[in-house]
Amino acid sequence: MLIKTAEFICSNTQISKLPPPVMPEYAFIGRSNVGKSSLINMLSAKKGMAKTSQTPGKTQLINHFLINDNWYIVDLPGYGYARVSKNKKEDWNKFIRTYLDKRESLQCVMVLIDSRLEPQKIDIEFCNWLGEKGLPFVLIFTKADKQSAVKTDQNVAKFKKALKATFEEVPPYFVTSSETHDGRDKVLAFIADTNRHFVVPPQPTFNAE
Repeated sequence: MLIKTAEFICSNTQISKLPPPVMPEYAFIGRSNVGKSSLINMLSAKKGMAKTSQTPGKTQLINHFLINDNWYIVDLPGYGYARVSKNKKEDWNKFIRTYLDKRESLQCVMVLIDSRLEPQKIDIEFCNWLGEKGLPFVLIFTKADKQSAVKTDQNVAKFKKALKATFEEVPPYFVTSSETHDGRDKVLAFIADTNRHFVVPPQPTFNAE
């Protein structure tokens, strides 16, 4: 897939104010500091489109980016690490989970995993929640340039093994690097293939009185 245009559309904390669900969406989510903004910028070929931060948990909104005028990258708040009150964190979790569970045009959840780490409980639990909800997801292992390919392969294998405790089949996965652009073509090819099967969900109708 050739990326011709990429633009920021809106930030939201209310499901009701999201763009109409008439184009396919791909939600990017992971632990804070997993490299999500850098990955989004790499995929979209637009440096600085998603704001990167040295402060974990900085993304606190649902951000929509329109790609090629026909599909969305959706940047979701990261889980873990964010320095916010317990009540606010619970509000975020509810907001994110409502979006993931109810958004009609969401095609796939892109779960970002730091390839340098052994399986993290919070990542496994989130994948299990997606499985319980029947939500399609893929794994995107980030920061592969930060270590040897052997070490990355070992951590990927450990994560897949951990998922097999609850999943009959491990979802597709991609190994990426925002620095070297490894995995970019494969992720975009997956999205392009999924887009071909997209059907616009029925839209609510309003009777004028």
